[in-house]
Amino acid sequence: MRKLKLDELNRATVEEFKKAEKTPLRIVLDNIRSAHNVGSIFRTCDGLAIEHLYLCGITAKPPHKEITKAAIGATHSVDWSYHANILQLVENLKADGHLIVGVEQTDSSVDLDKFEFNILKDRKTILILGNEVEGLSDQILPLLDFAIEIPQYGTKHSFNVAVCAGMVMWSFTSYLRNE
Repeated sequence: MRKLKLDELNRATVEEFKKAEKTPLRIVLDNIRSAHNVGSIFRTCDGLAIEHLYLCGITAKPPHKEITKAAIGATHSVDWSYHANILQLVENLKADGHLIVGVEQTDSSVDLDKFEFNILKDRKTILILGNEVEGLSDQILPLLDFAIEIPQYGTKHSFNVAVCAGMVMWSFTSYLRNE
């Protein structure tokens, strides 16, 4: 066994990536306070060919030194936009027929490993991730079609948002690309 060299990975150029088919999933970041987390999520969006990344509220936006450091160029490949008002954005996306899924611990959350991914079939899907301390904005909860959470077995109440994003986005992408 040996590690592959970068030129053996056959990755697309930014121009090729921009033209390539994307995973039919859009991500909304709701008031993410750490620019490092934002950069990490940009990089994950690139790796999973996510269709679009919406940055909302206090979420840092490129160009930003800490985003750039963590994203390692993904801010150039991932389509993104900034929206000051998450409520207006999500209302518009819902009106446009998107299924709205929030990652949050609620009284009706479904564990990620029990989520019925077949409901995503032929649906435009939005996945919302919230602030590292407060979670999703309360005003967004009534707009959710589903809330999902990742089961935990330790003492902490939540995962880091970038780690959570990676787990949930990979699960959704795995279903959407293999359905």
